[in-house]
Amino acid sequence: MSLFQRGDIWWYEFWFAGRRIRESSKSESKTVAKSAEKNRRRELEEGFNNVSDVRRERVRAMGEIADEFLEDYKLRLPQSATFAEYAIGHIKRLLGDRMLVDVNEACVIRYQNDRLTERAAPKTVNEEVGFLLRIMGDLGDVLRVRLKKKKKLKLKVRNDIGKAYTAEEKERMLAQAANARSPHIYLALTLALNAGVRDAELRGLTWDQIKFAKGYLVVGQSKTEAGEGRTIPLNSSLLPVLREYAVWYKEKFGATRPEWYVFPFGRPRPTDPTRPITTFKTAWRNVRKNAKVTGRWHDNRHTLITDLAESGAGDQTIMDIAGHVSKRMLRHYSHIRMEAKRTALESIVNKQANVGRVQSGNSESVGSADCVGYPHWPGGLKNVSGGSSNPKPDCSELPATAHDFEGEYPQKSPQSANLDAHRGMLRSRKSKKIIGSSGRTRTYNPSVNSRNLFRPGFTESIRFRVALQVAPEQYVPANICKCDSCRLYT
Repeated sequence: MSLFQRGDIWWYEFWFAGRRIRESSKSESKTVAKSAEKNRRRELEEGFNNVSDVRRERVRAMGEIADEFLEDYKLRLPQSATFAEYAIGHIKRLLGDRMLVDVNEACVIRYQNDRLTERAAPKTVNEEVGFLLRIMGDLGDVLRVRLKKKKKLKLKVRNDIGKAYTAEEKERMLAQAANARSPHIYLALTLALNAGVRDAELRGLTWDQIKFAKGYLVVGQSKTEAGEGRTIPLNSSLLPVLREYAVWYKEKFGATRPEWYVFPFGRPRPTDPTRPITTFKTAWRNVRKNAKVTGRWHDNRHTLITDLAESGAGDQTIMDIAGHVSKRMLRHYSHIRMEAKRTALESIVNKQANVGRVQSGNSESVGSADCVGYPHWPGGLKNVSGGSSNPKPDCSELPATAHDFEGEYPQKSPQSANLDAHRGMLRSRKSKKIIGSSGRTRTYNPSVNSRNLFRPGFTESIRFRVALQVAPEQYVPANICKCDSCRLYT
């Protein structure tokens, strides 16, 4: 235990678990420095003894733990090792000299602020914090819960970075790529716009993955599990370009061996087909500049997914082609353009207009029908004394005028009385004396009654009394109506 002064500030120094601890008390008072040293020692002892089997881990430096984590990460996930090395490098630079027990919520928030001050993107900072918490193991899991509860775990990320190129921009880019110096960029751009293949998937593409006979390609090592091994059909725009490129490839290297890369290594011209190309950046930058288009290479993938969504393709189909695992990611990549939205909204107006025209045409055709009708329609009744009261009635299924029915109910029931002339014969039925309730109450059902009224021969047996001023005796049934609305047949 030792206290010493630097200028006006008191410092304390002591050894703990084989490590020398030298820190500032940030105070000019020696008494305060003694108390700070005592609290610091107690904090380390409590952290050291909290979990018996990881006591030694808690006092290890973050830089040492990060190196071990990165070594293991490279072996397990070699395709993501480059970014992991970049992210962990910043963690070591800012937190490498700290002990694991010293990294708390305030430390993580301070790291986020330091990286934002260095103008790092929020998404990058979130990835780095994710690596930091994974490096910390169990303590990182505890911090993750606490930070999430305080809503400090992740920084807000912009969602408007991606874009979808228009049809005119795609034409200009393809035209410039076809005339570019690079022999790869035209095929690479066509693959990105018509198959949605990622940059790393393009560079690792081999001839064994392209099935010319069956017209599809198989994606090899991918960013996600859903993307690895997915099959993408070669459409009519992509297949001719791929075949033309294969002819050039054979002239250049003599063959297209299955294990050779489609985009071979070499600068400025390809020379080694056994190694993949490292980047398309230079050729892509020249294509964008000459075509006067702004955007990223990854926006070609956004463009394909947007085109598929606007064409009406199903979500599952799009996810299978793009290699996505969730609809959330699909929404992130889909940028439905304003013209497609306007067309969709106009289709509703056109649909309503068409429905209105159809209804208007139906009403006109019904009104002009040459229908005589049955006695239950006033217009379909033929006056004995002279002519029809209404030569062109409404032939709807239900009469427009309320009618009173005289006689028994058309449906059979124990409470029904005699049905006159039913099926062409008079039949009598023994009357029953009904005492009290019948046990069943009949209600008028328009749909059932209207169907019964249209049964040939049945309505002739029912006596109707039309609610008109003219006496019913002056009306007799007219000819049977044969129009489609009445559906009556002789």
